[in-house]
Amino acid sequence: MDENFDEQNKLPELKLDAKQAQGFLSFFKTLPNDPRAVRFFDRRDYYTAHGENATFIAKTYYRTTTALRQLGSGSNGLSSVSVNKNMFETITRDLLLERTDHTLELYEGSGSNWRLMKSASPGNLSSFEDVLFANNEMQDTPVVVALLPNFRENGCTVGFSYVDLTKRILGLVEFLDDSHFTNVESALVALGCKECLLPLESGKSSECRTLSDALTRCGVMVTERKKTEFKARDLVQDLGRLVKGSIEPVRDLVSGFEFAPAALGALLSYAELLADEGNYGNYSICRYNLGSFMRLDSAAMRALNVLESKTDANKNFSLFGLMNRTCTAGMGKRLLHMWLKQPLLDISEINSRLDLVQAFVEDTELRQDLRQHLRRISDIERLMRNIQRTRAGLQHIVKLYQSSIRVPHIKSALEKYDGQFSSLIKERYLDPFELLTDDDHLNKFIALVETSVDLDQLENGEYMISPSYDDALATLKSEQESLERQIHNLHKQTAFDLDLPVDKALKLDKGTQFGHVFRITKKEEPKVRKKLSAQFIVLETRKDGVKFTNTKLKKLGDQYQKVLEEYKNCQKELVNRVVQTTATFSEVFEHLAGFLSELDVLLSFADLASSCPTPYTRPRITPPDVGDIVLEGSRHPCVEAQDWVNFIPNDCRLVRGKSWFLIITGPNMGGKSTFIRQVGVNILMAQVGCFVPCEKASISVRDCIFARVGAGDCQLRGVSTFMQEMLETASILKGATENSLVIIDELGRGTSTYDGFGLAWAICEHIVEVIKAPTLFATHFHELTALAHENGNYELQKKQIVGVANYHVSAHIDSSSRKLTMLYKVEPGACDQSFGIHVAEFANFPESVVALAREKAAELEDFSPTSIISTDAGQEQEGSKRKRGYDADDISRGAAKAHKFLKEFAELPLETMDLKQALQQVTKLKDDLQKDVNNSEWLQQFF
Repeated sequence: MDENFDEQNKLPELKLDAKQAQGFLSFFKTLPNDPRAVRFFDRRDYYTAHGENATFIAKTYYRTTTALRQLGSGSNGLSSVSVNKNMFETITRDLLLERTDHTLELYEGSGSNWRLMKSASPGNLSSFEDVLFANNEMQDTPVVVALLPNFRENGCTVGFSYVDLTKRILGLVEFLDDSHFTNVESALVALGCKECLLPLESGKSSECRTLSDALTRCGVMVTERKKTEFKARDLVQDLGRLVKGSIEPVRDLVSGFEFAPAALGALLSYAELLADEGNYGNYSICRYNLGSFMRLDSAAMRALNVLESKTDANKNFSLFGLMNRTCTAGMGKRLLHMWLKQPLLDISEINSRLDLVQAFVEDTELRQDLRQHLRRISDIERLMRNIQRTRAGLQHIVKLYQSSIRVPHIKSALEKYDGQFSSLIKERYLDPFELLTDDDHLNKFIALVETSVDLDQLENGEYMISPSYDDALATLKSEQESLERQIHNLHKQTAFDLDLPVDKALKLDKGTQFGHVFRITKKEEPKVRKKLSAQFIVLETRKDGVKFTNTKLKKLGDQYQKVLEEYKNCQKELVNRVVQTTATFSEVFEHLAGFLSELDVLLSFADLASSCPTPYTRPRITPPDVGDIVLEGSRHPCVEAQDWVNFIPNDCRLVRGKSWFLIITGPNMGGKSTFIRQVGVNILMAQVGCFVPCEKASISVRDCIFARVGAGDCQLRGVSTFMQEMLETASILKGATENSLVIIDELGRGTSTYDGFGLAWAICEHIVEVIKAPTLFATHFHELTALAHENGNYELQKKQIVGVANYHVSAHIDSSSRKLTMLYKVEPGACDQSFGIHVAEFANFPESVVALAREKAAELEDFSPTSIISTDAGQEQEGSKRKRGYDADDISRGAAKAHKFLKEFAELPLETMDLKQALQQVTKLKDDLQKDVNNSEWLQQFF
């Protein structure tokens, strides 16, 4: 995409005559105006785009408008761009997999007669899957969501439904949400939603704008649909066709909701599920449970680098990139993607995953053996989807067969394991595999393939039905072979007649134009010219030789062609029959895919845990209401995986009633952000079922991770950095519970020091006293460390704040050179300075600027507000900021005088006085006040 496309020969030439161009222009004008749709027109050898789409493609993908061509002339002219097949695939991938602001349409036809053949959006990729995933694996399953918000005084009731088109699952739920739509956001993240349907009139009110902001934060494309499409009429009847099993449970589920069924109705019509009979009886429906997984919002996903980003320098920058060591084609990747968005809350399920990971970590031979077998497993989920949609051929069947015959090997490898978790492995994998591979399931499918497919032909890259599978096919095959023998004998006989060596001089060719023909080189032609003209029919003479035939060869060739056609048609029919039979095994393959991808991800976790330079350890998991969060020697998995890093481990102890709220101070670049993020990442990994990069870990299960780490401007939506920070913090204050984990980095720096500090203090106090969630709060406001001092100022003595502890990241300053060295160790206690000026020195600021900065900083420290940090009421702590103290009576006397001055000034009849009189009166009032200054030190600071 970054290549220089100035050379126009890289662009296919737009070849249209005047009549074709005119016809196309008249058709193009009839297309409805849709600013989001990018429309391509298939011209067989290349594609074209026109109008605004052409300009968009030229600027975005060719990076130059010289790629544009003009179709038609004058006011009728239309900007056009031509795109070759490779470029079309690149653009398709970018529009549907990377961006979320366009839909894609592909038209086929000619002249003025064109029709829409395929359309797709980021949430519905099905019609372009062959283009998108021809050469790469499907990494994520896109989900389309429909929301029906119903605003009331006490909040907003949201009707929420979704469809996963890859796994064929429908889900619906209804819940009350707050003004920041925190529940909607965490559901969108957990499901990996790419597109959201909203009723058309949403978007006018301020509440709808907030909802729209939540969708934008999650990178979701908003598709507005008419309000009339959000209806539940005939829904149960429609679902009866789509959903497998009885209709009664479906009716009971739908009747339990007020708004969600209407949202689901809109989804069914948008995704056109009923239009494809391949969907009938293949979908499952469920009630989506918001509380079944740890909730993560988009801010937490970004802060913890959970999923890959286009800007990542290498794959280890993200947790997904680091943990993805899966072997199967695509299935394991997709499951890992889902698990990272849906960490578990159920302790027994977390421990089951950890038990299996431990078994694979301890038994290296078993792990390597299983991974070797899984490498040969195809993407069963996608193969079955193609088969159910009758888009499949024998190639897909063979891939399923090759995956199926690996299952007994996987089973026997697991049977060899005799460690402490053998009963779990038996229950979780061996028993299901036993059931799946019996003669009614996989073995039946394997037998079907072995009898129907000509497996010997696979070595030649040919996928054929075995002739022995069908009597009619066998007859046609023997006819075909008989004709081939006769043609071969005729070839030998003709060579003998012409006195030419077989194959060397006289060749037998087969082409589309003449069928079977003889060919000799032009060099040989003079030798046999007489015989040629007398006994044969010369078809053509070219540089590569002379092609000729006779009546006997022509007759045999025609017979062969006829039999071949019949054979191909018979093959086609039989292939369809085999594909239809394979479709009946869909449930078997669905379960098999589930077990194999789960095994793949758990083996991936084990491989990661044991192959790191410092191995990972198994965490101890406790319920959310008991136990603490203690990570000894913890590391950040993504940071330590970078080549240039020698990571220094740190302990984190979030202990109830003692250090449940950690305030972390210290210099810039000292490691505060890395430390607080690594705690979040370790907890997320543990709840996904993976070992963690610690020496020892004990984790009390968290229902949610809230993270406010760095804020980017969103000027396009009119949101400043500070506003973004406040919005993210508001969602923490409204959404967090005592079972959540809160991570806050540098709150309040986007506004004035006093406002920022005030907000930071109030937020800390609210989290400690009201929310009571374990929190890591990194800050440069050293005054906040006073929260941990129970005998601080008189305000704190009244409140007795409990459970706050101070930590700092250590740094060493050489007293002679004043050079700063970061030690990256997190230690108990507060830090009393920021080292900001030292960092400026690191950045090679001019010496004069650094000197002035030190001077100004010293001045400000002399006049800054009284330190809140005070270990003793009469003595200031070393390093804290200093200010003159004032006696309470002195302040009270001075304030009374100041109040009298302001009152008298306010009563002056300034509108009736001229300037001279007014100045005289004000000077008199000021002089009177100045006489009283000597009695009040507090007043003196204003003169």
